[in-house]
Amino acid sequence: MARAPTESCGDTNISDWSFCSPKLFVYILVTCVILLILFQIQYLDSPGSPSSSSPSWPLNHSWNAGSQESPNCSHELLALAEKLSDAVTFLPLKDLRYAQTAHQGHTWFMSSLYDTHVEGEVQYQQYPSAASRGRLLCIKGRDTHDGARNSYALAWPNALPRNATVLTGLTFVSYNHYNYDNIWHGLSAMVPFVAWHLRDGQCAVPARWVLYHWGELRIKMGPWVKSLMQATFGGSVNIEEFGDSGDGVACFEEAVVTRHNEGGMSRERRLEVYNMMRCKAREYCNVRIEGRGLTVIGLTMLMRTGARSFRNESAVVGIFQRECGKIEGCRLTVAYADNLTFCQQVKLMSLTDILVSPHGAQLTNTFLMDKNSSVMEFFPKGWLKLAGVGQYVYHWIASWSGMKHEGAWRDPNGDDCPYPEDDHRCMPIYKNGRIGYNDTFFEEWARNVLMKVKTRKMEEALNKNTTLVLSGCACS
Repeated sequence: MARAPTESCGDTNISDWSFCSPKLFVYILVTCVILLILFQIQYLDSPGSPSSSSPSWPLNHSWNAGSQESPNCSHELLALAEKLSDAVTFLPLKDLRYAQTAHQGHTWFMSSLYDTHVEGEVQYQQYPSAASRGRLLCIKGRDTHDGARNSYALAWPNALPRNATVLTGLTFVSYNHYNYDNIWHGLSAMVPFVAWHLRDGQCAVPARWVLYHWGELRIKMGPWVKSLMQATFGGSVNIEEFGDSGDGVACFEEAVVTRHNEGGMSRERRLEVYNMMRCKAREYCNVRIEGRGLTVIGLTMLMRTGARSFRNESAVVGIFQRECGKIEGCRLTVAYADNLTFCQQVKLMSLTDILVSPHGAQLTNTFLMDKNSSVMEFFPKGWLKLAGVGQYVYHWIASWSGMKHEGAWRDPNGDDCPYPEDDHRCMPIYKNGRIGYNDTFFEEWARNVLMKVKTRKMEEALNKNTTLVLSGCACS
């Protein structure tokens, strides 16, 4: 009996739209891709698009929706996910093409990505977000000696690199061109995270910190900086070492990256940040100032030992002690920051109206004083011509935190340099020089600042503009 003809994939005369037709396969694949794109566009345009408070996974929605719409697409979607995963491209965290302008523009750290920046606000990157099209930040970055060996990439949540470890919660990723041990440089790298934390009252708290210097992983920050961050964010500071990810990739459920310190922030925003950190530090250290009174003037000499210390410390202390004794209610305190814990420094600054100190990291404590307090700064020989803009950082922090920088005295005498005094080769000699004194100038300067502060505090007492009882801090 003759058998009816049948179709098979090996027939050369099969129909254009038979099951095994290449045209049908292409049609199904194109349909799946179009569905994926449509669901992705719809998701990004919806109110539930990725945000800092509730990260969402666009591809997951597309996978499920695509599978429900057309079961035939599931195989193609899985294949597409594998291809996307394999296509994730890692770039060096430290881009050596920008070595000469390492901390300018978008920096040599994660150089292919751009920050979100609204005028007057902190500059940052956030993942996942609409800007990243819902992709997560992934890092292969355990090297502590060569930042060019560490790398980063963006990946879809359902198409992460193979063997990637997902770190849940919010991660703060910090780039610092200097270091995290020095309290000034460490604080400068932390300020943008506090600003981001404060934005729109969201008060998001990190589960961990990832610290980089020149693209190299750092696994600790100075104790003063760490204590301040514990106080500010209300919990322990967990610094990621990537020990659980082996030599593989870590992808962050949510990440915020900053690399410009306070750059771009308005003075108003900086004031808000420093006000919060001052309040949180006092709260953390259980500092109360109700009994201090407006008639008391706290004059604190925060001294250094070694580099940039006073050559004749007792003579300098004597000058300020005599002038303080002429003002009713003036109380002189001489202290060394190296001998004080973080909370002891917070308490001392809360009792200080005038801070007298040589140029150095200990002046970072300036913002812990009450607003409108005064700072008097001292420099060794040679700094004005050779030190660059960095010599003004404590003038800046005084302004940013609402204090009054009362100027600086620069010693005209010091160690000799074998080159002309304006030769840059003299700076290593001058940098850590010691500081002399000028009786007449110091007496007049101290007297003027003391009288200015006394007048201000009398006016505040009359106007009752100062509240001595601590009110609640922002993000409490």
